[in-house]
Amino acid sequence: MRSSSHKAFAGRQVFFWIVAVTCGLVLGPSERLLAAGPPPAYGKEHTITIDPTPLVPQSWWQVPGVTPPLWVLDPETSDAYRTTETRELKLKPGQYKFISFTFDFPFTVSLDGKLEYSKSLDQCVEGRGTQTLVVRCKRTYPHGGQRDAYYGNSEVGDGTGTR
Repeated sequence: MRSSSHKAFAGRQVFFWIVAVTCGLVLGPSERLLAAGPPPAYGKEHTITIDPTPLVPQSWWQVPGVTPPLWVLDPETSDAYRTTETRELKLKPGQYKFISFTFDFPFTVSLDGKLEYSKSLDQCVEGRGTQTLVVRCKRTYPHGGQRDAYYGNSEVGDGTGTR
Protein backbone atom coordinates (compact mmCIF):
# COMPACT_ATOMS: atom_id res chain seq x y z
CA MET A 1 0.00 0.00 0.00
CA ARG A 2 1.30 3.43 -0.86
CA SER A 3 1.62 6.25 1.58
CA SER A 4 -0.18 9.55 1.18
CA SER A 5 3.14 11.36 0.58
CA HIS A 6 3.94 8.94 -2.26
CA LYS A 7 0.49 9.58 -3.81
CA ALA A 8 1.00 13.34 -3.52
CA PHE A 9 4.43 13.06 -5.17
CA ALA A 10 2.97 10.98 -8.04
CA GLY A 11 0.14 13.48 -8.44
CA ARG A 12 2.62 16.38 -8.70
CA GLN A 13 4.59 14.49 -11.36
CA VAL A 14 1.46 13.99 -13.44
CA PHE A 15 0.50 17.65 -13.01
CA PHE A 16 3.94 18.90 -14.12
CA TRP A 17 3.96 16.48 -17.07
CA ILE A 18 0.56 17.79 -18.24
CA VAL A 19 1.74 21.40 -17.91
CA ALA A 20 4.97 20.64 -19.80
CA VAL A 21 3.14 18.95 -22.68
CA THR A 22 0.47 21.65 -22.81
CA CYS A 23 3.08 24.42 -22.95
CA GLY A 24 5.08 22.61 -25.59
CA LEU A 25 8.11 22.00 -23.39
CA VAL A 26 8.22 18.28 -24.21
CA LEU A 27 8.18 17.22 -27.83
CA GLY A 28 8.31 13.48 -28.12
CA PRO A 29 7.95 11.24 -31.15
CA SER A 30 4.18 10.93 -30.75
CA GLU A 31 3.66 14.68 -31.05
CA ARG A 32 5.82 14.80 -34.18
CA LEU A 33 3.80 11.94 -35.71
CA LEU A 34 0.50 13.66 -34.98
CA ALA A 35 1.71 16.83 -36.63
CA ALA A 36 2.89 14.97 -39.72
CA GLY A 37 -0.51 13.51 -40.65
CA PRO A 38 -1.02 10.36 -42.71
CA PRO A 39 1.74 9.24 -45.09
CA PRO A 40 1.51 10.87 -48.53
CA ALA A 41 0.59 7.59 -50.24
CA TYR A 42 -2.74 7.47 -48.39
CA GLY A 43 -3.75 10.89 -49.69
CA LYS A 44 -2.85 10.28 -53.34
CA GLU A 45 -5.83 9.87 -55.65
CA HIS A 46 -5.63 7.21 -58.35
CA THR A 47 -7.67 7.10 -61.53
CA ILE A 48 -9.77 3.96 -61.35
CA THR A 49 -11.91 3.03 -64.34
CA ILE A 50 -15.23 1.31 -63.68
CA ASP A 51 -16.50 -0.57 -66.74
CA PRO A 52 -20.00 -2.04 -66.30
CA THR A 53 -20.79 -1.98 -70.03
CA PRO A 54 -20.96 -5.80 -70.33
CA LEU A 55 -24.14 -5.69 -68.22
CA VAL A 56 -27.28 -6.25 -70.30
CA PRO A 57 -29.95 -4.95 -69.95
CA GLN A 58 -28.82 -1.51 -68.90
CA SER A 59 -29.09 -0.50 -65.25
CA TRP A 60 -27.55 1.95 -62.75
CA TRP A 61 -24.64 1.69 -60.31
CA GLN A 62 -22.80 3.60 -57.62
CA VAL A 63 -19.77 3.66 -55.36
CA PRO A 64 -21.16 5.12 -52.09
CA GLY A 65 -19.60 8.40 -51.05
CA VAL A 66 -18.00 8.86 -54.47
CA THR A 67 -20.70 8.76 -57.16
CA PRO A 68 -24.33 9.95 -57.22
CA PRO A 69 -26.68 7.78 -55.14
CA LEU A 70 -28.44 4.83 -56.67
CA TRP A 71 -31.42 4.60 -54.34
CA VAL A 72 -33.75 7.46 -55.26
CA LEU A 73 -37.50 7.64 -55.73
CA ASP A 74 -37.38 7.76 -59.52
CA PRO A 75 -34.48 5.87 -61.14
CA GLU A 76 -35.28 7.35 -64.55
CA THR A 77 -34.40 10.86 -63.30
CA SER A 78 -31.53 9.71 -61.09
CA ASP A 79 -28.04 11.12 -61.48
CA ALA A 80 -26.64 7.64 -60.72
CA TYR A 81 -24.26 6.35 -63.35
CA ARG A 82 -25.67 4.03 -65.99
CA THR A 83 -24.07 0.77 -67.00
CA THR A 84 -23.97 1.89 -70.63
CA GLU A 85 -20.77 3.86 -70.15
CA THR A 86 -17.36 3.51 -68.56
CA ARG A 87 -16.48 6.03 -65.81
CA GLU A 88 -13.17 7.18 -64.38
CA LEU A 89 -13.19 7.83 -60.63
CA LYS A 90 -10.50 9.49 -58.52
CA LEU A 91 -10.10 7.17 -55.53
CA LYS A 92 -7.66 7.30 -52.64
CA PRO A 93 -6.28 4.04 -51.24
CA GLY A 94 -8.95 2.33 -49.16
CA GLN A 95 -12.01 0.14 -49.26
CA TYR A 96 -15.01 0.83 -51.48
CA LYS A 97 -18.14 -0.93 -52.65
CA PHE A 98 -19.66 -1.31 -56.11
CA ILE A 99 -23.45 -1.36 -55.86
CA SER A 100 -26.13 -2.03 -58.46
CA PHE A 101 -29.76 -2.98 -57.92
CA THR A 102 -28.98 -6.71 -58.02
CA PHE A 103 -25.27 -7.12 -57.26
CA ASP A 104 -22.82 -5.46 -54.90
CA PHE A 105 -19.32 -6.30 -53.74
CA PRO A 106 -16.42 -4.66 -51.87
CA PHE A 107 -13.14 -3.79 -53.52
CA THR A 108 -9.92 -2.17 -52.37
CA VAL A 109 -7.63 0.39 -53.95
CA SER A 110 -4.07 -0.33 -52.79
CA LEU A 111 -1.42 2.29 -52.00
CA ASP A 112 -0.05 1.97 -55.53
CA GLY A 113 -3.54 2.36 -57.08
CA LYS A 114 -4.18 -1.28 -57.96
CA LEU A 115 -7.54 -3.02 -57.46
CA GLU A 116 -8.11 -5.98 -55.15
CA TYR A 117 -11.29 -7.95 -54.48
CA SER A 118 -12.30 -11.45 -53.39
CA LYS A 119 -11.26 -14.33 -55.65
CA SER A 120 -14.80 -15.65 -55.28
CA LEU A 121 -15.89 -12.85 -57.64
CA ASP A 122 -13.61 -13.91 -60.51
CA GLN A 123 -16.53 -15.19 -62.62
CA CYS A 124 -18.23 -11.79 -62.48
CA VAL A 125 -15.49 -9.21 -61.97
CA GLU A 126 -12.18 -8.57 -63.76
CA GLY A 127 -9.31 -6.21 -63.06
CA ARG A 128 -7.43 -7.49 -60.01
CA GLY A 129 -3.98 -5.86 -59.95
CA THR A 130 -4.98 -3.21 -62.51
CA GLN A 131 -6.74 0.16 -62.43
CA THR A 132 -9.80 -1.00 -64.39
CA LEU A 133 -12.70 -2.79 -62.74
CA VAL A 134 -14.89 -4.67 -65.24
CA VAL A 135 -18.26 -5.85 -63.93
CA ARG A 136 -19.71 -8.66 -66.07
CA CYS A 137 -22.66 -10.03 -64.07
CA LYS A 138 -25.92 -8.55 -62.85
CA ARG A 139 -26.08 -11.28 -60.21
CA THR A 140 -23.44 -13.42 -58.57
CA TYR A 141 -23.06 -17.08 -59.34
CA PRO A 142 -23.90 -19.59 -56.63
CA HIS A 143 -21.14 -20.40 -54.15
CA GLY A 144 -20.60 -23.80 -55.79
CA GLY A 145 -19.21 -22.05 -58.86
CA GLN A 146 -21.94 -23.17 -61.26
CA ARG A 147 -23.63 -20.62 -63.46
CA ASP A 148 -27.14 -19.67 -62.42
CA ALA A 149 -29.84 -20.65 -64.96
CA TYR A 150 -30.57 -16.93 -65.27
CA TYR A 151 -27.34 -16.56 -67.28
CA GLY A 152 -28.39 -18.63 -70.21
CA ASN A 153 -29.54 -22.15 -70.78
CA SER A 154 -31.93 -23.74 -73.23
CA GLU A 155 -34.95 -22.57 -71.23
CA VAL A 156 -33.84 -18.98 -70.78
CA GLY A 157 -31.97 -18.32 -74.01
CA ASP A 158 -28.71 -18.99 -75.72
CA GLY A 159 -26.62 -17.09 -73.19
CA THR A 160 -26.17 -13.93 -75.25
CA GLY A 161 -27.45 -10.70 -73.84
CA THR A 162 -28.66 -12.17 -70.58
CA ARG A 163 -25.97 -10.99 -68.20
